[in-house]
Amino acid sequence: MLFNSIDFLIFFPVVTILYFLLQHKCRTYLLLTASCIFYATFIPVYILVLFLMICVDYFAGLLIEKATDIRIKKRYLIGSILSTLSVLFIFKYYNFFVGNFDFIAQLLHIDYSINSLKILLPIGLSFHTFQSMSYVIEVYWGRQKAEKNFLIYSLYVMFFPQLVAGPIERPQNLLPQFYEEHYFDYERVVGGLRRMLWGFLKKIVVADRLAIFVNVVYNNPTDFTGLPLILATLAFAFQIYYDFSGYSDIAIGAAQVMGFRLMENFKMPYGSKSINEFWKRWHISLSSWFRDYLYIPLGGNRVTVPMWYLNLIIVFLASGLWHGASWTYIIWGLLHGFYLVFSLATREFKDKLFNFLGVFNYPKILIFLKVFFTFFLVNLGWVFFRANSLNDAFYIFRHLFNSLGEQIVNVLSLDFGKILPFSFSNYIATFLVVFIVEYGQFFILKYGWSEISFGIPKFYRYIIYYTVFLLIIFLGQFGKNQFIYFQF
Repeated sequence: MLFNSIDFLIFFPVVTILYFLLQHKCRTYLLLTASCIFYATFIPVYILVLFLMICVDYFAGLLIEKATDIRIKKRYLIGSILSTLSVLFIFKYYNFFVGNFDFIAQLLHIDYSINSLKILLPIGLSFHTFQSMSYVIEVYWGRQKAEKNFLIYSLYVMFFPQLVAGPIERPQNLLPQFYEEHYFDYERVVGGLRRMLWGFLKKIVVADRLAIFVNVVYNNPTDFTGLPLILATLAFAFQIYYDFSGYSDIAIGAAQVMGFRLMENFKMPYGSKSINEFWKRWHISLSSWFRDYLYIPLGGNRVTVPMWYLNLIIVFLASGLWHGASWTYIIWGLLHGFYLVFSLATREFKDKLFNFLGVFNYPKILIFLKVFFTFFLVNLGWVFFRANSLNDAFYIFRHLFNSLGEQIVNVLSLDFGKILPFSFSNYIATFLVVFIVEYGQFFILKYGWSEISFGIPKFYRYIIYYTVFLLIIFLGQFGKNQFIYFQF
């Protein structure tokens, strides 16, 4: 069930009303039933896959906590992780590895092939896989008690607001909340609905409008050169940000309406002054997951410098693979790993260069240059992330600046038809909406949602609400537009 669908606009109010009408002891059954219905609206049979993973990790947690021998604990942990990853491998990576094996076999003139599987990837598989893995790892480390209530643990994995695209919650944060009794609180409910409205604006008005232009160019990149490729890449940077952060806002807001607190997933990442800072602001629940469960166990930065750099490359290789079984995602992940390693390796040189150029005497200029350069590097990575194939990505890089001067002249002379696939008014409307939402994002990050809730007079608040609502109605792109991260 998509958040941006009529079904959800009926489903969510019904579930919320029933939630507050029922006694606390009955709410677990309601939320679990609602979560099953929510997930089953995609591909019903795949709820059995989710149920199997829940059973394995639930009993693994109990066995790990009960075992007294560390070797036995480790066996249960490894067994749980391998079983979870095997499900992920079969559905997400099997065909990718088979395809690459066949390619290598052909190069070596080996007459051998493996049949691929004709199966669809379950929605959000990577998200609830990582959430369940964090549970068994935390139990193994002794930082989380094994959950005895099977229904509560099932709800931890299946909680419908964040089931298919996160945030990837930790057991310490989410599990205790299912035991709390939540009462109807007007201000909290209104705050949650406000957050959801903001998320719908991001998704339906901004992300889906940008998607029209991005899809035209990136689905047929060889039809374009120069300016359309540059603009489509910039548009995708904002499309994926507003698409995913919009989902997170709706998920956090929906949970807040019922009294649950989910972690923040974005903090204006395009204002970052370095790639390291970018990953502290972008998809925070995933980047912190890799930090805590892969980077630190590998040794983090408490090892030799070469091993430290290797650890970073491994983490970003894993991040690329997590996003998709494709070489475009792998290169995207490795590219970000290379960015970090290169930045670390050249720290002293950069400081000496900036000092020599006197840039340190102009801190605002230095900040601007850092933000601009970081955004530029992130956009180079987005080309691989969005391209349908490596061939498309390399074509885009080769033709980014072809005929650019002539195209700019045409734009300045208002002759858009020769270059861009849409009308000038369409670009102006999209630009204005992006500007408004970006300003709103800055205001939210600076003052917080509580200031927006209580620091602005009611009259002005309602003007903002109606403006956002009208933007959604008149500029929204309505249809079955899935969220980008549903595919992961």
